[in-house]
Amino acid sequence: MRKGLTAIIASLALAASLVIAGCSGDPLSTREKGTLGGTAIGAGGGALIGAAVGHPLAGAAIGGVLGGGTGYAIGNGMQNQEHANQQTNAQVQSQQQEIENQRQQIQQLRSQSETE
Repeated sequence: MRKGLTAIIASLALAASLVIAGCSGDPLSTREKGTLGGTAIGAGGGALIGAAVGHPLAGAAIGGVLGGGTGYAIGNGMQNQEHANQQTNAQVQSQQQEIENQRQQIQQLRSQSETE
């Protein structure tokens, strides 16, 4: 059991170091955050399950791959939704600016027609 505990600790340390390494430099995208989080959770869970059957490193590896894939898919979907929201907001702002411009033109036309 001592060997299994050591493997679990090593797997969790590896997952934690991946998360910390990913946090350095430029901010992570939503997709990257999802992938790293999924990998860390998957590796940790896989190590625990693997330890129960006597193969913590294999469990961590399998869990990390499955968790990373799932985290990527979820993060990718969230990032795509964020981009769609940003595009929608930009269109709304553009339309609001156009409405304001037209309102000002109407005001100018009214002022001109009142002075004539």
